[in-house]
Amino acid sequence: MKFKLDENLGTRTQNIFLALGHDVKTVREEGLSGTSDDNLFQICQNETRCLLTLDLDFANILRFPHEKTEGVVVFRLPNNPKLLDLETLAHQFLKALEQMPVKSNLWIVEIGHIRVHERSDTEET
Repeated sequence: MKFKLDENLGTRTQNIFLALGHDVKTVREEGLSGTSDDNLFQICQNETRCLLTLDLDFANILRFPHEKTEGVVVFRLPNNPKLLDLETLAHQFLKALEQMPVKSNLWIVEIGHIRVHERSDTEET
């Protein structure tokens, strides 16, 4: 699967996805650091990449409608996060991805829990 990691996710997270054979690009390596959320969202749509981020702004379904995307995944770290928490979230997401597609959905991934905002039947394709 094709992913775009926002600038708030680093090499350790990228390596988890690469190790499983995913096509992963990062905002940082593409020189997009500091780009607006709207621009990043559009780039992900143009490249047909699922966006992975820590930025809660992308959970706003009115501003960033996920129905026409490859998916939007927001990792939610606990208060006072440990270094391994982000790796835990990445592994948890990838395990869930084996059971359900992320395309056209918004996933909020928290330690031990994933909330999925699916495309409703009333939304156009």
